[in-house]
Amino acid sequence: MANIKDIAKMAGVSVTTVSRVINNHPYVSAEKQEAVRRAMELCNYQRNINAVHLSKGKTFLVGVVVPFSNHPYFGLLIEGMANEALQHNYKLVLIQTNYEENKEIEALAMLKDKQIDALIICSRICEWSVIGDFTQYGPIVLCEDARGNNVSSTFVDHYKSFTAALEYLYQKGHKKIGYTIGRKSGTNSAQRSKAYKDFLEKHGIPFNPHFIFPWCFNFEDGELVVERLVQLNDRPTALLVTSDQVAAGILTCCKDRNIFIPKDLAIMGFDNQPISKVMRITTLEIPLVEVGRKLFFQAMDGENVTHEEIPVRLIERDTV
Repeated sequence: MANIKDIAKMAGVSVTTVSRVINNHPYVSAEKQEAVRRAMELCNYQRNINAVHLSKGKTFLVGVVVPFSNHPYFGLLIEGMANEALQHNYKLVLIQTNYEENKEIEALAMLKDKQIDALIICSRICEWSVIGDFTQYGPIVLCEDARGNNVSSTFVDHYKSFTAALEYLYQKGHKKIGYTIGRKSGTNSAQRSKAYKDFLEKHGIPFNPHFIFPWCFNFEDGELVVERLVQLNDRPTALLVTSDQVAAGILTCCKDRNIFIPKDLAIMGFDNQPISKVMRITTLEIPLVEVGRKLFFQAMDGENVTHEEIPVRLIERDTV
């Protein structure tokens, strides 16, 4: 396979001239450009794109860390990023972690090794001390409240939004309110837990650990929630569900169990995903595609650390 020196020899020019033609630099005469291109065609020369990127100091790749690639929540975030990446001639490198810390560290190492220009973490498993060790190597952006840390973030204030949702259910006459959640750990989960405890204390409502349903991510998890609900002697009258997918699973299974919504159980979801529109689920809307766009722009702005809070909006439908 011909290399750049072979091309230079065939074209009768210097290696520097060949390099300039390959990289579309100016100040090369039309005659020499034509000679170089003719030599490249004769040798079927293919430029090494990695070498080109190295010479420019950019890969035009942005890493995107997600715990699961098949969840609509992360799919909508990626949609927003991908639309902007396409407009700005960047490509996304998707890294699925399944919430395994070593997989997230591998993604951070890609930033350190200059395999990517920036890293967007949609849901974090590593401690802040680990993330902080890699901020010197390039922009890191998180989809959580990262104020006070040396990374940019676009986020929802989950304490504020969870409190608003609980108060909405309370005003609808519900005092026995439970909630579902994904992980027990994580910044968002901690904010929701505190909001729930503060809400109970404010209204003098006793805490019932059986009203909290962790590890709920998908439609099938909603069905498991109902299986646990029917075994309780003292059941919640309303559930705040942190995923519309899970809310849809709960709603479907309740129909099979002759639990009437919202008479027997009110259901309030999160995100306003398409399934909540189809199934008429009351929810809090988070504009996930827009969040994805903002995360991408923060990744491109490597000079500044910024934080942007995204407001949520109540969408009232038929389940409360």
